[in-house]
Amino acid sequence: MASTMDDSRHKDATSSSTCFSHFCSSALRAKTLKSSSSANNSSDGLIRRLGVLDLILLGVGASIGAGIFVVTGTVARDAGPGVTISFILAGASCVLNALCYAELASRFPAIVGGAYLYAYTAFNEITAFLVFMQLMLDYHIGAASIARSLASYVATIFELIPALKGNIPPWVGHGGQEFFGGTLSINILAPILLAVLTVILCLGVGESSAVNSFMTAAKVVIVIFVIIVGSFKVDVDNWSPFAPNGVKHIFTGATVVFFAYVGFDAVANSAEESKRPQRDLPIGILGSLLVCVVLYVGVCLVITGMVPYNLLGEDAPLSEAFTSKGLKYVSILISIGAVAGLTTTLLVGLYVQSRLYLGLGRDGLLPSIFAKVHPIRHTPIHSQIWVGIIAAVLGGLFNVHILSHILSVGSLTGYSVVAACVVTLRWKNNTGNRVSSKCISTWCEGVLCIFLVACCGFAAGVLYRFGTHFIFMIVAVVIAIMACAALCFRQAYSDPPGFSCPWVPIVPSVCIFFNIFLFAQLHYEAWIRFIFLSIVSVGIYAFYGQYHANPRSDETIIYHMAPEEDRH
Repeated sequence: MASTMDDSRHKDATSSSTCFSHFCSSALRAKTLKSSSSANNSSDGLIRRLGVLDLILLGVGASIGAGIFVVTGTVARDAGPGVTISFILAGASCVLNALCYAELASRFPAIVGGAYLYAYTAFNEITAFLVFMQLMLDYHIGAASIARSLASYVATIFELIPALKGNIPPWVGHGGQEFFGGTLSINILAPILLAVLTVILCLGVGESSAVNSFMTAAKVVIVIFVIIVGSFKVDVDNWSPFAPNGVKHIFTGATVVFFAYVGFDAVANSAEESKRPQRDLPIGILGSLLVCVVLYVGVCLVITGMVPYNLLGEDAPLSEAFTSKGLKYVSILISIGAVAGLTTTLLVGLYVQSRLYLGLGRDGLLPSIFAKVHPIRHTPIHSQIWVGIIAAVLGGLFNVHILSHILSVGSLTGYSVVAACVVTLRWKNNTGNRVSSKCISTWCEGVLCIFLVACCGFAAGVLYRFGTHFIFMIVAVVIAIMACAALCFRQAYSDPPGFSCPWVPIVPSVCIFFNIFLFAQLHYEAWIRFIFLSIVSVGIYAFYGQYHANPRSDETIIYHMAPEEDRH
């Protein structure tokens, strides 16, 4: 009897050891990609239709929403005319992140996946899945929140019709009709708008790109018109004092407006639908970001020049500024621009989500239904409908605006991981597949230095947030510089094919430090969300992903070139 019990315990211990060993071996495996992929005319893949202008408009459409008409004035109330410097600093930081994205988009131009794909290739499977989960929660909640805001703007436009003015109930578009103490908040217009955009995306990338290009162009024209008209009402005396509340508020403003640029990374997820991805993706990423910087700075100069910063409104500062100057028609244009901005942001957000689900479906980390592509439309219809349903349920039944303070975690996580991928993938060219103990030791040392830079960024962010003595922040910065120096002198680097991010590993290290610094500025509930979702993600991976993943699935992917007449 005792012998039987001992045998049973031994089998249980062996089984547990085997499960853990399998989990570790699966979690730590990386994806291997071919350097290039041939194109043919089969019928089960995406199709290459997006040119460089489409990609730039895609990035601008994702980045500039209604916020350009609101955030600029809101931050200016604290930073004063110095908000212009806030946007320039934040834009410069995003340019550094964009350089990292551009290198990887050029390096792996034929596979969909963005930050998830890069993490899978540079690090391992579990890291890639964690990045996906953090990004996807941001995308799902963000899409639902934007849909509600868009519904409110559309309802406001409908109320311009005399018969409807004041007669549209809350459950149609304005906010929502609350039940059970606010647990449910019914809004029927948001799911309808999401359904329309989902249908457009399912029709094909050409059709959805045309809609995005038209709406984005209209939005940009309106912003330029607003800047030109407003420039004639500028009083340069309003720009003095330039930093009324000190330089600190300008830097604090930069941490706030950083998120106004988020969206340029959407271009990287269109790799499989770009006509010339290795050339066009870097141009699309950097070009869209530079357009956004120019537009934001222009709006900042106009709004702070038209009205003294301390008299700017809170809810619609730009619109109120023009109204105060007797230019009410411009306020109407701003509302139209806000609708166009929210529409393109939502459209591109849904597009990116479906491509990420497509990538994970192909790799086996999610059920294979997400990997199916329509043979005629060449779109991942199942993935697209799924993300539309998730957003419609969240936007139609819940007041997701209250969750806005836990957003941006996914973006900052993704940006930081992408920057780290740039560094590690440069090592891989020199150390092969880390087969020797020396290669493993060197690789681990480099990863430890990257992790140390991130930790210093978080420490500096926390110290800045709670107003501790600046000497402690300097210590964190010095340690980060030492870790970066170790990356410079203890690792060997080589230039990648295609676009190359300059000054590696300095630029990626600065990106990681600043991104995690911003992470420390988020609401503490965002930190809890990051930890909780990471634990849930590991659980999902342990029970499903590790048994179904196929990191070499890219070898069976088929790519399609656009018809000959569309390539020029």
